[in-house]
Amino acid sequence: MALNASFSRPFPEQLAFFQAKLNLPSQRWDDITHAAHDRAFIVAGAAEADLLQDLRDAVGAAIGGESIQDFRARFADIVQQHGWHGWTGEGTAAGEAWRTRVIYQTNLATSYAAGRWAQLTDPAFLKIRPYWRYVHADGVMHPRPMHLAWGEMQLTLRYDDPFWQTHFPPNGWGCHCYIVAVRAPAPDAATSPPEGWNIPDPKTGELPGIDKGFGYAPGAHASTPLADLVEQKLFNLDADLGAAMWAHLEPAIAAERAQAWSNFLAAVQADPVKRGRLQVAGALAPDVLDWLSGKSVTPATAEIAVDDALIIGQKAQRHLVKGDALTPAEWAALPALLDAPDQVLYDARSGHLIFVGKSNDTRSAKIVVELDYQRKRVKGQTNLIVSAFKTPATDIAGAVKGGQYEVISGKGG
Repeated sequence: MALNASFSRPFPEQLAFFQAKLNLPSQRWDDITHAAHDRAFIVAGAAEADLLQDLRDAVGAAIGGESIQDFRARFADIVQQHGWHGWTGEGTAAGEAWRTRVIYQTNLATSYAAGRWAQLTDPAFLKIRPYWRYVHADGVMHPRPMHLAWGEMQLTLRYDDPFWQTHFPPNGWGCHCYIVAVRAPAPDAATSPPEGWNIPDPKTGELPGIDKGFGYAPGAHASTPLADLVEQKLFNLDADLGAAMWAHLEPAIAAERAQAWSNFLAAVQADPVKRGRLQVAGALAPDVLDWLSGKSVTPATAEIAVDDALIIGQKAQRHLVKGDALTPAEWAALPALLDAPDQVLYDARSGHLIFVGKSNDTRSAKIVVELDYQRKRVKGQTNLIVSAFKTPATDIAGAVKGGQYEVISGKGG
């Protein structure tokens, strides 16, 4: 079967999906996983912006109908033009053929699937054909037994069945399976997922029948901001990995992150009632984690979050009365302060971190972070900002001199 046989005619939804992606520099193919691929275009090892854009243009041409031979020619020119070395597959004809095939076919297959997701989930279409049937692709030389079985049993489920969130094809490298929409299941069709379909493989972490990295529905999260997807991953990563990922990806998500923070502040101000709304404002830097490890302190996660109560609760009101509350402009600039503080301090008494930054007046902004705060409404821990106000710089300097605050980084470090 020709590699582009199923995808030779691009359609508007497929093209729109690919065109909406953001270029994301990366070192490894799994720098981002699953749904984040709906928003980001990556090629493992392509970290320079110009290189990544040229690769994106080549993939775009492939989605537009160019053959794999055309793509390989473009790829070779790009590698030579940019002097790109160290990429997986480099150095042998077989390796280069494998790498170009993976990039070509994976992008064609996932963009096609995402376009189909957009078509199949159109509300008007769902009223007519609310069921989806799994179809195993004919012509595959080495079919996966599970994929073949799902096709043979005519597995047919409603479009909103959880199965499709992880098993909407393609479900692996080279998978050509696809979905067709039907009005109702056929009389002899299987109408429930196979037993054990939602039990992850301990080796890959994926569900049965899914190759590593393919356990998501392409296109299902195309409208989700990339910043949200990155922040969701922060919740589940060890602190060291989360800190490294944030440092690497933050430049690519800066605009979306700023918009998300602005939206959070606006929503809290428009509805000034404590509702447990939580927003990631930043992340612990790798050097901060290294310093904490010397204290035998290992946070569960790298994220730094803000609860709506900090902005509108009793503590916020007390700071307003006292005259040391952050201004709206200073609240808006909080993520920037966390990214580039004047100082990061460790409170030896409480174990809290303190981020110190410039204020709009002569005082310093003091942001106090409690490590491993246990969230109440959901499982897991976060590093929660528990206090944010302005204080004279001399007070902070005095606490450092007196030994209560230890300097992790910044002035005096």
